Amino acid sequence: MKTFKGHKLSSYLLTAAVTTATAMMAMPAQAYNLYAEDGAELNLDIEAVFGTFSSDENYFSKSGNGSSWQEGYIKAGFSGSKALSEQTTVYGGLNLLSSGTWGDGDASGSTDGSERRTAVEDAYIGFRSDMIDISFGRQNFSVGDGFLINGDALNLSERGGAYWLAGRKAFDKTVIARIGGDEGLRGDLFYLNSDNEGQAEMDLAGANIEYITEVGTFGGTYIKGLDAVNNAARDGQKTMSVRYQGNAGVENLFLSAEYADQSQGDNSDDANAWYAEAGWTFANVAWSPQVTYRYTKYDDGFDSLFYGFNRGYGTWFQGEVAANYAGPFGSSATIQHVGVKASPTEMLSIGALYFDFSDSSTFGQNSEGQEIDLYAEWVVNEHLIISPLVGLYSPDSDNQTQNTGDDNFYAQVIAIVPF
Repeated sequence: MKTFKGHKLSSYLLTAAVTTATAMMAMPAQAYNLYAEDGAELNLDIEAVFGTFSSDENYFSKSGNGSSWQEGYIKAGFSGSKALSEQTTVYGGLNLLSSGTWGDGDASGSTDGSERRTAVEDAYIGFRSDMIDISFGRQNFSVGDGFLINGDALNLSERGGAYWLAGRKAFDKTVIARIGGDEGLRGDLFYLNSDNEGQAEMDLAGANIEYITEVGTFGGTYIKGLDAVNNAARDGQKTMSVRYQGNAGVENLFLSAEYADQSQGDNSDDANAWYAEAGWTFANVAWSPQVTYRYTKYDDGFDSLFYGFNRGYGTWFQGEVAANYAGPFGSSATIQHVGVKASPTEMLSIGALYFDFSDSSTFGQNSEGQEIDLYAEWVVNEHLIISPLVGLYSPDSDNQTQNTGDDNFYAQVIAIVPF
């Protein structure tokens, strides 16, 4: 297997596959070791992602006949650790992120092309031993596969643009305690504060428990909204979920499901959301094709909180046009999804995604329709990973929210640049 600088290229491809889809695009920062001696380590971390986008249609209040725009961000800083004993380590990280949007701005009108910002992204310190890890500060945090929490990654104009790439993911203030190891019973206790206006600058706290076995991971989560700016439903909101992900002991099988029940802080009706997904990898067939089917149901009024991309195109932004620009946005919808993916080489994967949106409304307007996306993930060399995608979104009817009832041809090209 070909390697670059000690890394297997197939692992680069896997990283690209797990990080090139949605407003959560980010490759793990490339770490260059600057110092390692006597149990101490200091690394230089660099991450850069760029994209160009084109949409034949605009949505919501954005005028004009389509948009063409570019997004990019560069993140750079330091991380390190110091062993205090054989069992205990203190660690931390500090970095800056520069982001921007150019051109017309995105098709939803969330950016206008003038956004530029440089600010601290991560600034955290932590302490870990064999069975406990406690950290504080500004950092990313996720639960499960991101169905409810996967960072604070809604990047509107005030956060410096790069709406689709969403390089800014860190919660502004956190206290996170991780208890347990990589198998058996483990859990998280967390307090998260968002400084994101698009997320109502919400404060939340909760607990997550998981039981990790050879046949899969069983999990349960409780989330309590503590405060929110101009969002009474989130102040006092309670969300509980149960989930499973694994292969049930069957090689080449993939199963994933989650059910979430939610009561709103403003005493409006309770809501729930759930999904069930099954996939199969034909490991003995050329290109090892994978086939996936998922059924997702969001109640009217369900709040998907900080959901986001975690394990590939379609999670949890279902449909590149629908989930990012036109709606639905993780609420008030029934979504059926079929995905096919194959790997002609270790350096290249190709895939197709189909989404059907029914019983769907976005801010009270019909947003039913269908979408087909075709994509590739290509490791060109050690310094460049490219993921092109083309999509066709076809709404079922005209409505005031989407501003159009026309079919939309959409295209994007994402470039990840490992330094």
